[in-house]
Amino acid sequence: MSVSRETERLATYAELLRKWNPAINLIAPSTLDQIETRHIADSLQLAEITRNVSGNWVDLGSGGGFPGIVMAIMRPDLDLTLVESDQRKAAFLRNVVRELALPRAQVICKRIEAVDRLDAANISARALAPLPLLMAYVDRHLSASGTAWLMKGRNWQDEVAQARTDWKFELKPHQSATDPDAAILEITEIRHA
Repeated sequence: MSVSRETERLATYAELLRKWNPAINLIAPSTLDQIETRHIADSLQLAEITRNVSGNWVDLGSGGGFPGIVMAIMRPDLDLTLVESDQRKAAFLRNVVRELALPRAQVICKRIEAVDRLDAANISARALAPLPLLMAYVDRHLSASGTAWLMKGRNWQDEVAQARTDWKFELKPHQSATDPDAAILEITEIRHA
């Protein structure tokens, strides 16, 4: 049985995470044994939901590469920019991009608010910030017709309610396949309230 190129790359990515994590703390050590079943699986569902989207993609606060690296593996047709302010995490991401031969992925090592406007068609973020703060980052870098794909935990409904005090937006939640209380928020038409 042949293994797909994507499957091989995901396995190599998991190996690199395990190798680098003790030095850099890319993911919580308590979740190291859940790289495939939690972190990668979580990001794979975003790749599945967005399989028909096009345009450039920006992953904010990429950290260890979720969901950005997984998106770059599963969607090699997209120009993907990973934004990570931590020098060591950015070095890890650059190493992964090089080792996995992901030519359409690039890493920017700057704070999100210091990066020139990226005018992205799609933006993703996972475990980065509460939604009210995240909306300002998304608004800065998303094109007017773009879509944000924000991966949120079990408090996502409260975060949406809080964000709506300062922001207007269209929302389509997608229930997480890895956590029944979590969701991927598909957000469009963002503007100040």
